[in-house]
Amino acid sequence: MAIRDIRAHGRTTDEVTRTPPGSRLPALLQTVLFQRDRVKFLTAQAARHGEVFALRIPPFSDYSVVFSRPEDIKEIFAGDPRDLHAGEGNQILGDVMGRHSLLLTDEDTHARARRLLMPAFNGQALRGYRALVAEIAAAEAERWPDAATVTTLDRMNALTLEVIVRVVFGVTDAHTYDRLAPGLRRIVQLNPLVFLGARNARLRRFGPWKRFADNLTAVDDLLYSEIAARRVAPDLAERTDVLSKLLQVGATDADQALTDAELRDQLITLLLAGHETTASALAWTLHELAAHPEIHRAAAAAAERGDEKFLEAVLKEGMRLHTVINGTNRKLTRDMTIGGWSLPAGTVVNTSIVLAHHRDGNYDDVAAFRPERFLDGAVAPNTWLPFGGGVRRCIGAGFSLMEGTAVLREILVRHSLSLPEGTGAETPRTRNITTVPRGKAPITVTRLR
Repeated sequence: MAIRDIRAHGRTTDEVTRTPPGSRLPALLQTVLFQRDRVKFLTAQAARHGEVFALRIPPFSDYSVVFSRPEDIKEIFAGDPRDLHAGEGNQILGDVMGRHSLLLTDEDTHARARRLLMPAFNGQALRGYRALVAEIAAAEAERWPDAATVTTLDRMNALTLEVIVRVVFGVTDAHTYDRLAPGLRRIVQLNPLVFLGARNARLRRFGPWKRFADNLTAVDDLLYSEIAARRVAPDLAERTDVLSKLLQVGATDADQALTDAELRDQLITLLLAGHETTASALAWTLHELAAHPEIHRAAAAAAERGDEKFLEAVLKEGMRLHTVINGTNRKLTRDMTIGGWSLPAGTVVNTSIVLAHHRDGNYDDVAAFRPERFLDGAVAPNTWLPFGGGVRRCIGAGFSLMEGTAVLREILVRHSLSLPEGTGAETPRTRNITTVPRGKAPITVTRLR
């Protein structure tokens, strides 16, 4: 849906001293509305208050200011990371990801973790993973029978989970995978109410919150067991998975060695963030291809001739039209003026991916599924933001695009896609911190070969 009738395109000097407008609803009600349907809630707030507005949505943040204009987003992404702490802005994830997580650290600690992880996601590494992704995707697509209805969200979650477990751990034996995968799935599929209450120590003694805590403990036990076994593996130096690469750094430079706790936090971050978002993006994209026969035919032809640039454009447009992560957060460590608004230290500034992706000023025909916009130079900087930006841009961005493109190709060379009879447009649903298709995006597949 488009964001129209946005106010406050220009600002007077007096506005610099004012705080942004925002809802007067009680904080608890704002949180409930935000968690129930983020697209609808944020769109309504922008239409009412303008392109900059304030929210109170604990436990995400006590005071957030939402930005969506590209010039404001550029200012935030270019800001000094000592002034804008992304790790502090993501503390809602702490009970799952851990305090050492790349997503939850700032300044020197974050820079060190990113430096150690980067070799696992550079161009050479991505080329090495491409064949593995294609192999797993081809096996998945081959299992789909002719004229069957496929629940894409479930199948893409299973596929991308297998990919990330093998890339991060190098796990190939079914026993280890079968022990780890169910626990990770339970974390990913967490009910929003359980997610919001997971930080409460009292709640974690009862019902679904206790089951969440027990499951997380079981996953941690498996991760620590795998770390211990890998430290003494005789073939460690020859292995190319992420865990082995991180341990090899410690073997050659003791000062850079990660502790077991640090390894655990980086691994769980990669395992969870590295598959759920891509799975949701693929489910949305497959649904759009099934709903648009002309674009589907163009994508199928691109898959046949190996035109991954076009397939990547299809994936990017799916990510634009259906935003999986609603925004990125930075917590101010000092009083600052951003976008002409004076904000106190402690404010969480949010670059709204949802609003940026649906802003009329950013895209022509904003509500349409039109992959060509990513091929004709029509997408301006700081308007397409699935991976954030600045020094905190997602370290797995290249991997996600490579994986999604490879998966689309393996599916499209084997199957023609259409919507099941009577199926309409998918609507969004919040699952923990991601937005997924409410109906799980079913499609009908017709086998080509």
